[in-house]
Amino acid sequence: MQDVMRVLIVDDEPPARRRLRRLVDAADGLDLVGEAGDGEEAVRAIDELAPDLVFLDVQMPGLDGFDVLAALESPLPAIVFVTAFDEYALRAFDVDAVDYLLKPFDDERFEEALARASSMVQRRHLDEHHVALNAILREHTRSRPLERLPVKRDDTIHFVEVADIEHVDAAGNSSVLHLGADRQLTVRRSMKRLEDELPSHFVRVHRSHIVNTRRIVRLHSLFHGEFAVELKGGGQIRASRTHVEKLRTALGLDESSG
Repeated sequence: MQDVMRVLIVDDEPPARRRLRRLVDAADGLDLVGEAGDGEEAVRAIDELAPDLVFLDVQMPGLDGFDVLAALESPLPAIVFVTAFDEYALRAFDVDAVDYLLKPFDDERFEEALARASSMVQRRHLDEHHVALNAILREHTRSRPLERLPVKRDDTIHFVEVADIEHVDAAGNSSVLHLGADRQLTVRRSMKRLEDELPSHFVRVHRSHIVNTRRIVRLHSLFHGEFAVELKGGGQIRASRTHVEKLRTALGLDESSG
């Protein structure tokens, strides 16, 4: 059984970090391994430090707490949300996330959240927690699609602007992002996950391809109702017959358009 939990604090407000630091330092069985003041720093810290528990602020400039969750790769740490906004707290609670701290919170409320998170981590019962986090992410991406995508390459995490992605190719359990001019990055995300996360103008046109319709310059009719899709960066991919209707709808084409 694990005796000490490794803890990371993520909050863009220094006073809030100091308060959490004091509470973590005063608690038994916790090892504060780091702090982060924004979302990008949090993603890097979680990747490098592998904490067991993260106190994660929801509202931050740039990448917010939900964006941080979307950037994480398995295995995920336990998450306790920290927020000043009831709507986020209630959302987390309703899907049975580990817990949340609604600012301003007192020491007793912190201890309650810590006890619940500690019990789950020590018993290795994180599967239901991960299911809950995925439910939160699905709701979040429906209300605000991904704008920046974190991509780990060697020991560096790159943050790719979604608008720069021309198309995506399947690569087993990963995906290859094509950014034009022969620039490619591989991300450890399945095509299904990206299809859920990317904005609506990204359309699945083949079981192995997702295309950014805003980067399409020409469509060439092929046999059997298929299309060759030509992109601004010079790439060309095939839209299969089973996915052509979705492409037509996204581009506002009717049957008379070819």
